[in-house]
Amino acid sequence: MPLGGGNKCGCCQKTVYFAEEVQCEGRSFHRFCFLCMVCRKNLDSTTVAVHENEIYCKACYGKKYGPKGYGYGAGAGTLSMDKGESLGIKHVEPQEHQPTNNPNTSKFAQKFGGSDVCPRCSKAVYAAEKVIGAGNAWHRGCFRCAKCGKGLESTTLADKDGEIYCKGCYAKNFGPKGFGYGQGAGALSHTQ
Repeated sequence: MPLGGGNKCGCCQKTVYFAEEVQCEGRSFHRFCFLCMVCRKNLDSTTVAVHENEIYCKACYGKKYGPKGYGYGAGAGTLSMDKGESLGIKHVEPQEHQPTNNPNTSKFAQKFGGSDVCPRCSKAVYAAEKVIGAGNAWHRGCFRCAKCGKGLESTTLADKDGEIYCKGCYAKNFGPKGFGYGQGAGALSHTQ
């Protein structure tokens, strides 16, 4: 214990006396300094979460460092559009779907580099990420419909001119046209 009182507070660096001390991870805090770094709520031993030397309430810790994506919410707040900017999280927009831009469909040219080349992104496809469809090797992330971007499987795809489509987009764009070939209840509607 330092001379002249107690330990130094992990937040304000002032002396913490025994009567006002809260300990967490071997560090001392004043009761009024023991707050979440984001929302500034008072913390206790049941609500604190520590990351490196920073203290958070469990809700802010989960938003900042917890798993992200569908199914990782809890309670009524799960449909929030909050992207976490207040927590210092940089939001990255997903890239827009890119249609195939590989002009060379020659099998020999694709295999010359030692591994298959994905027809969508023109990058090498290695065994761990390889999906075979329409006679080509694709990255798992590139194995999507060229029109709607829906993920495909070898049983749910249709191909035309070296590009792959889901069965719905293929039928809309390349299937038979005319009276009686529509889909659903509105198929027999008359347009002028």
